[in-house]
Amino acid sequence: MQQQTLQQLASVIDADVVGDEQQLITGVATLASAQSGQIAFLANEKYRAQLESTKASAVIVAPNVELPAGLSALVTKNPYAGFAKIAQQLDTTPRAASEGIDPSAQIATTAQLGTQVAVGPLTIISDHAEIGDNVQIGAGCYIGPGVKIQANTKIWQQVVIYHDCEIGANCLVHSGVVIGADGFGWANEAGKWVKIPQLGRVIIHDRVDIGANTTIDRGALDDTIISSGCIIDNQCQIAHNVFIDEDTAIAGCTVLAGSCRIGKRCLIGGATAINGHIEICDDVQISGFSMVIKAITEPGVYASGIPAAPHREWRRNGARFRQLDDLFQRVKKIEKKLTD
Repeated sequence: MQQQTLQQLASVIDADVVGDEQQLITGVATLASAQSGQIAFLANEKYRAQLESTKASAVIVAPNVELPAGLSALVTKNPYAGFAKIAQQLDTTPRAASEGIDPSAQIATTAQLGTQVAVGPLTIISDHAEIGDNVQIGAGCYIGPGVKIQANTKIWQQVVIYHDCEIGANCLVHSGVVIGADGFGWANEAGKWVKIPQLGRVIIHDRVDIGANTTIDRGALDDTIISSGCIIDNQCQIAHNVFIDEDTAIAGCTVLAGSCRIGKRCLIGGATAINGHIEICDDVQISGFSMVIKAITEPGVYASGIPAAPHREWRRNGARFRQLDDLFQRVKKIEKKLTD
């Protein structure tokens, strides 16, 4: 079990300690569910009343929050970020692979492995792959020829990384991810499809987190690129030649079509679809279920999803939508008559 004193945790998040600096903390929890030895956090005012009843040994709060008598605290400007960093310190998630190389793993003689690499059962590491120091590769993974994985990256079970792809340092790749499959590249000749070989790679930079069952296609000629600090949720589709700039977050079931470019620090809601060959500038927030069909050139919040409504209301609105063009033409005629 991981445990640290409040003072040790305060140094991690640059917080001031209120109460017993030597209080031992063994885990994190919500205000409602926390027990003795755990630390909770208050990041939303609507939960302030729970400070009075929490059983946590300590809480993480913003400055000027009034604390119940006897409750220890870490006081910091951003309690939620503080909670995330402390949760990392107390993390008990197991390794993706036990230390060392499992006897059932198949490692090509031309592959290069750094120090303290861990490889799980039945994993295959192919010719000329380069695996950095402290990399963990879980059971049943396939690492293709010429793949490069830099230090401290953690790859969970049953991940497939096709040939020549590159993954940076301190990345996290969850189970079922496929990196480097062919992009959807085809030419049509007289009604028949002719496959275009996908000759590019996938290049993933440092500190990228990729959720379970996400697919990132290799480029057709140039590379598909995921920049440092990006976080991608489960079951996303990243098509060939997409470029995603630094620190962008993409929620689950989002689809990025080929050759689109996403700027820095964008927030893309779940089940969003972004058209190919368009560019999204920096600092754009797109609400879930949006369909983006043209470039976005100004930072801000964008949405296009239709909220759910009672079925009868939805049917009426659907019928009216089909009448929209006719209504538009009638309004134009009225405006013309008024201006004549």
